[in-house]
Amino acid sequence: MTDIVVTIALALLGGAIKVSTPFMFVALGECLTELSGRINLGLEGTLVLGAMTAYGAAVLTGSPWLGLLFAGLAGAVLGTMHALLCQLPRVNDVAIGIAMMLFGTALAFYFGKPFIQPQAPHLPTIPLGEWVTQWTGLHSIALAAALEINPLFLFGIALAGVIASALRNTHIGLIVRTTGDSGAAARALGISVNAVRLGCTAVGGVLAGFGGAFLSLVYPGAWNESLSSGQGLMAVALVVYARWQPTRCVLAALLFGAAGALGTALQAVGWNSGLYLFNAAPYVLTFLLMLSGGGRGAAQRRQGQFDAPGELSTGR
Repeated sequence: MTDIVVTIALALLGGAIKVSTPFMFVALGECLTELSGRINLGLEGTLVLGAMTAYGAAVLTGSPWLGLLFAGLAGAVLGTMHALLCQLPRVNDVAIGIAMMLFGTALAFYFGKPFIQPQAPHLPTIPLGEWVTQWTGLHSIALAAALEINPLFLFGIALAGVIASALRNTHIGLIVRTTGDSGAAARALGISVNAVRLGCTAVGGVLAGFGGAFLSLVYPGAWNESLSSGQGLMAVALVVYARWQPTRCVLAALLFGAAGALGTALQAVGWNSGLYLFNAAPYVLTFLLMLSGGGRGAAQRRQGQFDAPGELSTGR
C-alpha cells in the first residue's frame, strides 16, 4: 500500500511538472501583458502556432533549440500584431484577442499539415527518474519517464522570479505597473503607453510561443491539430486566480498541471477505469477556481485590496 501511495505521489509530481510548463509560460506572458493594461485572449492561437513552428523548424533544421527560437519569434510576431491592432481607435482588446486566436490556430493548421507525420528531435531532459527509482526502490518505466525534468521548466521558474523582482524593484517595472494602473497618469509622466503595452504584449507572445514549443518538442512531443486542448485560455483564467503575481502563476500552473496529470498518475499503478473523467480535471478546476475567485474578488474590492490592473475591464 505504501509503495502504491509513493508511486502515485511521485508520478503526480512528475506529471504536474510536465503538464504545468506550457501553462506556466502562457500565464507568465499573459500576466505581464495584463499588468501593462491589456488583455490578450489570443495566446491560445500563439501557443498552437508556437508548437507548430517549433516542430517544423526542428524537423527542417535538425535542432530542437532552433525550433524553440523560431517558436518565440512566431509568438513575438503575433503579440506585436495584437498590440498594433489594439492601438486602433474604437477597437476592443477582447474581440481582437479572439480574432488573433483564430488567426494563429488557422495558420498553424494550414502550414503544419506537412509536419504531422515526420519525427522531430526533442529538447533534452534531465533524467531524475532513474535516481528516484533507485532511491525509492520503485522500478517503474512509467514513473522513470514521468520524472524526466526539462530545462524549460527550471527556466520558467527562474523567469517568474526575475519578472516579479523587476516589477517590484526596477524603474521599468514601475513604468509597466503605472501604465497598467492608469494610462492617463502614465501619459502625464511622459510615458508612451502604446510602446509599453506593445513591448509587454510582444514579450507575452514570445513566452506563449515557448510554451507551444514545449508541447511539440517535449510533452507530448509531437505535432497534431488537437495538441493544445484549450491550455492557452485556461492559462488566462490562471492569471486571474494568481492575482497577477508571477510567482503565484507558477504555483497555480503546478496546481493545474497536477490536475492534468491525475489520470496518468493513476495509470502508473494500474488504475484504468474512469480515466476520461480524471482527464477532465483541469477544466473542472478552471470552472471552480473562477467561481471562487469571483467571490473573493468582490470581497477584496469592497476592502480596497483587489490588485487587478486598473486599466483592465475586470478592474473597472
